Amino acid sequence: MSVTLQQIAQTAGVSAMTVSRVMHHSPRVSAKTRERVQQAIAALGYQPDPHLARMMTMVRGRKKSRVRAVIAVIRETVPKDALHSSTYQYVPIEDIRRRASQHGYHAEEFWLGKDGLDPARLVGILQARGIEGIIVSPQSSQMLCAQLDYAPFAAATFGFGLTQPSLHRAAGNMNLGIQLAVKELQARGYQRIGLAVTQWVDHRAEGAYSGAMLHVQQAIPLAQRIPVLLFPHNDFSRCRKEFMEWMQRERPDALITFDQHVPDWLQKMGLRVPEDIGLVVHDWTSTMKGYAGIYQRRDHVAAAGVDLVATQLLQNESGVPEVPRQILIPPEWIEGPSVRARQS
Repeated sequence: MSVTLQQIAQTAGVSAMTVSRVMHHSPRVSAKTRERVQQAIAALGYQPDPHLARMMTMVRGRKKSRVRAVIAVIRETVPKDALHSSTYQYVPIEDIRRRASQHGYHAEEFWLGKDGLDPARLVGILQARGIEGIIVSPQSSQMLCAQLDYAPFAAATFGFGLTQPSLHRAAGNMNLGIQLAVKELQARGYQRIGLAVTQWVDHRAEGAYSGAMLHVQQAIPLAQRIPVLLFPHNDFSRCRKEFMEWMQRERPDALITFDQHVPDWLQKMGLRVPEDIGLVVHDWTSTMKGYAGIYQRRDHVAAAGVDLVATQLLQNESGVPEVPRQILIPPEWIEGPSVRARQS
C-alpha cells in the first residue's frame, strides 16, 4: 500500500503542507523540522508517484505564472565600452521572449548602467515588482552583472562571460564549432588554417576557441600549425597592425575570424576571397549571407537559458547553485561563397 503525505505528517508531527515543502526543497522549513520529516519518509519507505508529481508540477506552474509573470533579462550598457559594438553578437530578446511565452512568462529587458541603474537599485526594482527569475547577459568589460545579489532569484546566464558567481548557464559549444569549421576547410583543400579572434570572444567561450584549435593542430603536420591570434583590444578596429603582422608571418590560406574589418584588411594586402584565402565567420548570423560560417544557434541557446530559469522557479530554487548546470548547444556549419567548394 502506498504511503500518503498525511501518514508522513502524522509520523513526523507536522502538517501535510510542511511535508510538501520539504519534498520541494522550500527554504521556509527549519533544518530541525526538515530532518524530522526526512526521517519519517525513510522510516515509512515513501516512494513518490512520478506521474502525480509531473501533474502537480504543471498545476503549480500555472498558478505561479499568474504571480511571476516576468523573467528579467539583464543587459549592461556602459558608455564607450567596445563590447557594445556590432562586432559582438548577443542572444536576441525575440528568441528569449518566444521561449518564455511557452512557459507562461514575458521576458523584459533591464539595462544595468543606463540612467544610473546600479546593481543594488536593480535588485530593489525586481523585488518590488515580484520578479523572481532572471537571465544575465554580460555585455561589458566592467561586468556590472557580477555585482548583483543573486540570493532572491532563480538565475541563469548566457555563455561563460560571467565566471563569478557561477550560475546555471546555456552556451554554444564552440569547441565543437571550431573543430567542425576546420574539418570543412580541410575537406576543401585548405592546409594552413588560422584563427583570429579577440581575447573577450575566447574568454566568453571559456577558452573553447583557442583550446579547440590547439587540439586539432595535434593531428596535422607541424609545418601547417599556425599560432592562434588573440587580439589584445576589445575594440577590434584597433587590431589592424597585429593582424597584418600575423598574416605576413604565418601566411594562412584560410581564416576563422570576424566578418568586420578583416575583409577590408585582406583587400589592402592584395588578397582575394576566396581565390587567395578562405574566410569563415566565427559567429555567423543571417545578415552574413556572403560568408561561410559557424552558426551558434542562439535561438536554441535562448530556449535553454529560459528553461533553466523556469525549472528553478517550479522547484522553488534560488540563489547561486552549489553545482551549476551547463547546457551546450552544438553549432552548425553554414555554406557560403567566402570559401571554395569541397573537393571530390
